[in-house]
Amino acid sequence: MKAASILTLIGCLAMAAEPKVYTRCKLAKIFARANLDNYQGFTLGNWICMAYYESRYNTTAQTDLEDGSTDYGIFQINSYTWCRRGTLQERNYCHVACSALITDDLTDAIVCAKKIVKETEGMNYWQGWKKNCEGRDLSEWKRGCNVS
Repeated sequence: MKAASILTLIGCLAMAAEPKVYTRCKLAKIFARANLDNYQGFTLGNWICMAYYESRYNTTAQTDLEDGSTDYGIFQINSYTWCRRGTLQERNYCHVACSALITDDLTDAIVCAKKIVKETEGMNYWQGWKKNCEGRDLSEWKRGCNVS
């Protein structure tokens, strides 16, 4: 009986670690419901484009950086400034565990991304956005998607 419980627990943990990669239209709908369209002047196309170039819409994306910090989740939010991994030198301005940014529930990631946009230089925080999205017509990023 104990072995069955352990196997069930291992199965649940393995399923929780599987990456969730959203489609463009599913993400557009989630972002629209979270009131990201025109948040701080950035259209839905900006958010969808940025998420694509940061993580390819992968909720479990993690990028280890040379400074020892890690970027997490669909928006690649940095551990040193915005979330908590457990070390004392991290600022954790979003008041969230970094592990909460790599789940299928995007609530914490969206709240933190809004804070980043509002309290920094807008979308310039994200290199993927600056390089690939800034100053472009981004209407095609939500084209064909039912966001209502």
